[in-house]
Amino acid sequence: MNESAENIRSILATDCGSTTTKAILIEKRDDEYHLIVRGEAPTTVEAPVEDVTAGVINAITEVEELAGRKLLDNGVILKPQTGDDGVDIYISTSSAGGGLQMMVAGVVRNLTGESAERAALGAGAIVMDVIASNDKRLPHEKIERIRHLRPDMLLLSGGIDGGTTSHVVELAEIIAAARPQPRLGIAYELPLIYAGNIDAQELIRERLDDVMSLEIVDNLRPVLEREELMPTRYKIQEQFLEHVMAHAPGYKKLIEWTDAPIMPTPGAVGEIIQTVSSQQNIQVIGVDIGGATTDVFSVFKNKDSEPIFNRTVSANLGMSYSVSNVLAEAGIENILRWVPFEIQLGDLRNRVKNKMIRPTTIPQTLQELVLEQAIAREALRLAFEQHKQLAVELRGVQQQRTIAEAFDQAESGQTLVNMLSLDMIVGSGGVLSHAPRRQQSMLMMIDAFQPEGITHLAVDSIFMMPQLGVLAQVNAEAATQVFERDCLIHLGTCISPVGVSKDGDPCLTIEIVYEGRDNIVEEIPYGELRMYPLGIGETVTVKLQPSRKFDLGTGHGNSVERKVSGGVVGIVIDTRGRPLEIPTDSDHRVEQLAKWQNALDSYPV
Repeated sequence: MNESAENIRSILATDCGSTTTKAILIEKRDDEYHLIVRGEAPTTVEAPVEDVTAGVINAITEVEELAGRKLLDNGVILKPQTGDDGVDIYISTSSAGGGLQMMVAGVVRNLTGESAERAALGAGAIVMDVIASNDKRLPHEKIERIRHLRPDMLLLSGGIDGGTTSHVVELAEIIAAARPQPRLGIAYELPLIYAGNIDAQELIRERLDDVMSLEIVDNLRPVLEREELMPTRYKIQEQFLEHVMAHAPGYKKLIEWTDAPIMPTPGAVGEIIQTVSSQQNIQVIGVDIGGATTDVFSVFKNKDSEPIFNRTVSANLGMSYSVSNVLAEAGIENILRWVPFEIQLGDLRNRVKNKMIRPTTIPQTLQELVLEQAIAREALRLAFEQHKQLAVELRGVQQQRTIAEAFDQAESGQTLVNMLSLDMIVGSGGVLSHAPRRQQSMLMMIDAFQPEGITHLAVDSIFMMPQLGVLAQVNAEAATQVFERDCLIHLGTCISPVGVSKDGDPCLTIEIVYEGRDNIVEEIPYGELRMYPLGIGETVTVKLQPSRKFDLGTGHGNSVERKVSGGVVGIVIDTRGRPLEIPTDSDHRVEQLAKWQNALDSYPV
């Protein structure tokens, strides 16, 4: 990119999704970047058009009309900006054609296999399967699996530098025997990235050079105690551009237009989450709940206070195409526990099946809306559980072990996810971004993630995070300014003491210190939700005294004083306990849910 960051006056960014291509125009006004307009058009990777740039031009044309300025000349983006015409840079992300689908292979499932999975997920891939020497599948079963899945790319890792080479070479021989055929036609040479023991590089070349497009990078687990994921992640994104994107219809042209490499959409969302975390020095969880998948992103500090980024994809948890899977995985009882009215099980199953058959429909009645949001809570909860299992401190570093012991390893690493140290949760996806009342979004996230202590909550208003993620690579300042001002809708702050007691028992005393008006002092018993209005951009000091059974992050019974910021909902106090228990008795459950929802004015009465 030729333009230096401070000279950029205008930025055009697109996100080519599987169904919709979204375009945004960002301009610098009074030394600050602002979102000006947004347009969208159907994505055009399938017949009859089969050229992604047609959808891009259509979306930009809408932006052109809304902004009242010329951005295109005979189907070409005008660059750089001259006068009021054109833009200084154009950038894009893409998940069209199903995104980037990968298989990863590692010697030990819980060690290098898991590190390889984290590298691929962090680069924006969907991991279709993880093959490992100790995964109890026979060689012919692994070969059959690779042939059946037909990934876009493979990642092979295994062995620490200087360690044994035999196991990772065996995996290479299995991949060579499988000779996987690409999804994207015979001209496409399937890329394989090797990120394992450097002593095995020549042996890997001998077995795979003639079979696939082989790329070799530094070992992602050079020693047992350390992961080096970034070289692998960058190589995955580079190969995604050179191989996968280059064979999708129209992408060669799109690649020529852009001023920065096209990123997989989820990888770009991960970038903006990491940028905000580092610029504000906060620990963050982001979630994007879609029709077919739910992505969870997090940045938490490890025991050495280093920020660690993780992303997981729950490829079978979504609100339309995958809604039946949510029902199957969560169980009907777990969905019903969020429903404040009686409903026949057959009726619930039929409604879920209808949503799967007609994925683009939206709820038409209040009852349908409540049911959809009950399902969303379980999809979010299950995706977060899966995330916690992968976002772990490195496994196998506490004690010295032989490779034989590592093969037998079944114990889990310690999760990095510490809810008491979490500063912010950002929600995205239709069910959260487009809920009729913002209280509904806030309550869904509180119920699903069960934040502890003091946590700020926000939603992405119009799903701009992918474009801002790729922009962060070019101009981090512009990306964070637009993210804060135009992308996020701040919901407010949730205060949740950790502990369990009986309904009505003492739990928390709160004093809200306002400037220019009377303070509020209240004792809140266990089992309640309370809402206190506090607008966007407003801050107050809260003085919190939990009872001796409860902890707000400084120990049981210890007081906390903190400045908190508001939002469209305000401050929500949640004394329902952690872990949150919903009454199992049907009448009691309906009564409690109705009380909690009324406390937040979630639904019309």
